[in-house]
Amino acid sequence: MTRNIVVTGMGVVSPIGADVGAFWDGLSSGACGIVRREFSIGDLAMTLPGAPVDGLEERIAALGPALKRADRVSQMAVLAADEAIENAGLEITDALSARTACIIGSGIGGQGTFDQAYYGMLRHNRHPHPLTVLRLIPNAPASHVSIRHGLRGPSFAIASACATGAHAIGVCADIIRSGAADVGVAGASEAVLVYGALDAWTAMRILADETCRPFSKNRNGLVIGEGAGVVVLEEEDRARKRGAKIFARLVGFGMNADGKDMINPAVEGAANAMRLALENVSIADPSGLYINAHGTGTFLNDPTETKAIRDVFGADADKLIVSSTKSMHGHLLGAAGGAESIAAILALNHGVAPPTINYDEPDPECDLDYAPNEAKERDFSVALSNSFAFGGMNAAVVFEKA
Repeated sequence: MTRNIVVTGMGVVSPIGADVGAFWDGLSSGACGIVRREFSIGDLAMTLPGAPVDGLEERIAALGPALKRADRVSQMAVLAADEAIENAGLEITDALSARTACIIGSGIGGQGTFDQAYYGMLRHNRHPHPLTVLRLIPNAPASHVSIRHGLRGPSFAIASACATGAHAIGVCADIIRSGAADVGVAGASEAVLVYGALDAWTAMRILADETCRPFSKNRNGLVIGEGAGVVVLEEEDRARKRGAKIFARLVGFGMNADGKDMINPAVEGAANAMRLALENVSIADPSGLYINAHGTGTFLNDPTETKAIRDVFGADADKLIVSSTKSMHGHLLGAAGGAESIAAILALNHGVAPPTINYDEPDPECDLDYAPNEAKERDFSVALSNSFAFGGMNAAVVFEKA
């Protein structure tokens, strides 16, 4: 028997809104969460564009002592998961606890903890804090969420750079579809706006010097943000039986690897991931499909993704609206696929494609409709969210209007 998967809960912490309602307000209005800011530790400092989440102090303090001692990556994961679980109206009984998966990933893990530990050791000859290992391990967000909510089903982290969130959601859906769980809490969190991590990213020379301009000819790099995106997935019959609100069906998931290069993306890899995600999806009218693009604003990614979309959809690509919300909330790295899947679901529910802001000048190599600078209204029936990562890891998730 086929087990259909639906989304019954969503939770977001982002630079343009630290809950789902505020996130959608930011997306639909073209808000920009990118600011120029100093990032420092001790006597070391740098100033560059970033997309931070401000104003979380009271919410984090209310999580309790154990989470107050955790790394920010876990704190944001828990805030997003709390919202998603409440949003889903889940009552986690003892029986459901054993049948609930918790797949929360992070591309890099507890970078704030790394920063503090190594700065203390190298500058002040201090031993690391006793909780250092527990704070920085990539599975800490998944563990904190499972402990907080008593989730005893399959629980683990996925770490696949910028494809992490999409992988977590797709793999969690497969776990439910296999019968190993009935419900899943899935997504990712990332918190790398600290001196050491940003110094490493600066060394790659792919960061924008002003803002993120996906698909625009004058784009010059990505802007790193922080945040978390978590969804509750559920077997459809179970969700309907309990009267849950269904935000979307998860009808497709594709993942593969380029198998070619650590940095340079491949058209065929991205295209084949989309094909895999769409192979069992019926799209009567291509204009009813919204694509939330990976759209990083880098020289290589944007034309590669454009070519991949044209490779998959052919002449129908001209009927699509494709937008990059990274122009607003920055690149959330591992958390991108979680937050952007939610953006895609919200676009379905509201009939609005969020804009690609900061778009200045058409690029002949990027020749699709990117909803430049203003949201576009359209009655969407299907939404596709793309996530492509360093190391040639590709993931695509497809949602259908419930």
